[in-house]
Amino acid sequence: MIHAALLLDKPVGISSNRALQEARKLFRSKKAGHAGTLDPLASGLLIALFGEATKFAGPLLDDDKEYLATLKLGEKTSTGDAEGTVLEKKEVQVSEAQIDAALRGFRGEIEQVPPMHSALKRDGVPLYALARRGQTVERAARRVRIAELEKLRFQSPYVHLRVRCSKGTYVRTLAEDIGAALGSGAHLAALRRTACGRFSVHDAVTLDTLSALPEPLRARHLLSLPALLAGLPRTELDPEQAARFRNGQVLKAFPGQGLCAVYGADGVLIGLGQADPGGTLRPQRLLATSQAADKHRTTL
Repeated sequence: MIHAALLLDKPVGISSNRALQEARKLFRSKKAGHAGTLDPLASGLLIALFGEATKFAGPLLDDDKEYLATLKLGEKTSTGDAEGTVLEKKEVQVSEAQIDAALRGFRGEIEQVPPMHSALKRDGVPLYALARRGQTVERAARRVRIAELEKLRFQSPYVHLRVRCSKGTYVRTLAEDIGAALGSGAHLAALRRTACGRFSVHDAVTLDTLSALPEPLRARHLLSLPALLAGLPRTELDPEQAARFRNGQVLKAFPGQGLCAVYGADGVLIGLGQADPGGTLRPQRLLATSQAADKHRTTL
């Protein structure tokens, strides 16, 4: 069984789940997941996880994401993106200076109201399902962080942006809010995810490329579990500590703070641990079979 990750360049027009299932079949993996969905109209980096790698989706979901976004000024749609019905049209009379000034107001921590066309749930029902019934419910604003917001070019009515943001940020809501600040209205015309944390779409592979490869060569595109977790602090345990940790016991006298990748003295990955300020190391995610999970040591 494969225990690894795949940096996949998802095309426009299919859901993240369909892209994941096609990749899963190519690698004959029984278990698969991903670290952050992309709408069908969006393309770009989708981190597919196979086998024991699915246990590490959490830290990947927490990472900042980077996007290339195209805004179309002058049109407001029912969904906030190009898939929706145009609700309002306005003449676009916006200058470069006005766009630059508007963008300054969206950098840093901002409040965002999640869109109705989202997977958030109300009483167990996804908001998008309510929206399709013509219903609208009140949504509380959420605090998100826009680490970087760069205007790449303006070709009226289109504004091309690069956005680096925290988890939970809705780029189409950002597009609508920028349009409102400009007084023209706007929707998200196109979106491409270019990075998730330290992983880049430049290192990703397409489904078409994978399908064209002989099966033995596809494994070259897999990312091993140690490589997947290489961005985390590393903690090594002696055999006695490793045995206790694998049994779910909390270890003491471990300096540090935060999530870390935990290895045995033999260099084999055991799982994830949480190092607390008090000097304890708590198991968070443990691999079922360390040797098997460490089978693929491919790196990018």
